[in-house]
Amino acid sequence: MFVAPDPGRIRLRTSLRAVVGVGLSVTAAELAGFSLTASVTAGLAALLALFTVTDARIRAQALTTLLLPLAGFPVLALATLLHGIAPVRDLAFVLVVFCGVYARRWGPRGHALGIFAFMNFFITQFLHAVPAQLPELYAAVGLALAASAAVRFLLWPVERTFPPPAAPAPLPGTGLARPTTRQAVQATAACAVALAIGQFVSDDRWYWAVGTTWWIFVNTVSRGETLVRGFRRVLGTVVGIVAGLLIAVPLHGAPGPTALLVALCVFGIFYTAPVSYSWMMLAVTLMAGLLYGLLGVLSPSLLVLRLTETAVGALCASLAVVLVLPVTTHAVNDAWIQRALRCVHGATAQAAARLSGDPAADPAPYAAELELLLARVRLSLAPLVHPLSPYRGRKARARQVIQLLDACAQEVRGLVAVAADPDASHDARLAAACWRVEAAVEALTAPATGRDRTAADRPAAVRPGAGRGDEPAAAGPPALAHLHGLERVLVQLDSPLRSTRPSPLVGS
Repeated sequence: MFVAPDPGRIRLRTSLRAVVGVGLSVTAAELAGFSLTASVTAGLAALLALFTVTDARIRAQALTTLLLPLAGFPVLALATLLHGIAPVRDLAFVLVVFCGVYARRWGPRGHALGIFAFMNFFITQFLHAVPAQLPELYAAVGLALAASAAVRFLLWPVERTFPPPAAPAPLPGTGLARPTTRQAVQATAACAVALAIGQFVSDDRWYWAVGTTWWIFVNTVSRGETLVRGFRRVLGTVVGIVAGLLIAVPLHGAPGPTALLVALCVFGIFYTAPVSYSWMMLAVTLMAGLLYGLLGVLSPSLLVLRLTETAVGALCASLAVVLVLPVTTHAVNDAWIQRALRCVHGATAQAAARLSGDPAADPAPYAAELELLLARVRLSLAPLVHPLSPYRGRKARARQVIQLLDACAQEVRGLVAVAADPDASHDARLAAACWRVEAAVEALTAPATGRDRTAADRPAAVRPGAGRGDEPAAAGPPALAHLHGLERVLVQLDSPLRSTRPSPLVGS
């Protein structure tokens, strides 16, 4: 976490901005004379608005922020009105879970609106809000969204200088073959069981189990990703509870120190989220303990109960991804790797066209997309390279795939730089080299049965050195060297990819 690269200090800037946005929202709520419950609600609403809205364009971010009340206010009203009617409230909560996860099929905006809707129901349980408080809660959330938007888009518009990358489109599919639909069913089943067991453990704090299950399913697709995320959540919660016992309990809710430490936790949530889910959960757990201290209900037994409910939620999520419409890790890995390879194909074709004299051809968008896809590949392969993974062979192959795809990206970046040079050579050998790279990609992205052939059976275009003669890459222009490098890497990728037998996405 402490040595992870932070180009442009974007993580640092957005983390500090989050502290300012949340602080301004709480201050505005206090100056407006709202109750402590409403002020806490304002702070959490601002945190969610700054954390979940991740559209690639500023206008899209502003529109998503404007739509947050449309998703949150009806759920907030529903949760407060049903607070004392347990069976109907539980059914409504499970329905909110399904809709919130299903909305992810519409990309970052659906993802943000789904999280905001769920958290409005969750916050109501957290604060034990009642219908009489609804007007004040509406005003607090509205004020918080306005304050956080002012900080984000006017006072500190980090995205104007450092535009965020566009998230890759979700994996395709129809019906239950669509990963987001399958995950909605999984999350709903897991949250329903977590709700039942959580209420058996505690009538007052059962929602912790549901919240744990919900957040484990955020930003995951496959079975392996979800299991690893569950482990990291429990680990972060355990360390956070220890920190709460040492820090939050002795404070006894003292306003000044508590406010300062909550601000530090907000910074930690934003700063660590991109690189370490466990560290982020430590900050979240400590912040929850501090807020409970501020509300006057914190005790060591409450922190132990939180750990128990967290374990219940993690267990329910783990069982659901294994037993309910599982999406296999290998299937997701294969899908993202193939998309990355097709992006290499597009970048190569556009670079070759540009070097052949076509001014309209531009490989740069493909290179940018490749970086995003490789980040998603690393996320999908994370379960296989996890230190606790018992599959040594798969771990070694996964690491090899990551290294070779990184090498592909490096060659593509070099190719794009050469193609952008107006004085770049139009060597006739580039067309043949480009064709070999494209043929190698087509061989790697063929159906799984097409990858089972031996090296002798594969087309000559994808065998090491095929069609190249004895000419070294350095003898040609720089573009030719990059194309030869791409071909070598793609040939090496054939072995680790061929040794895996990914199941179809809808397989078991």
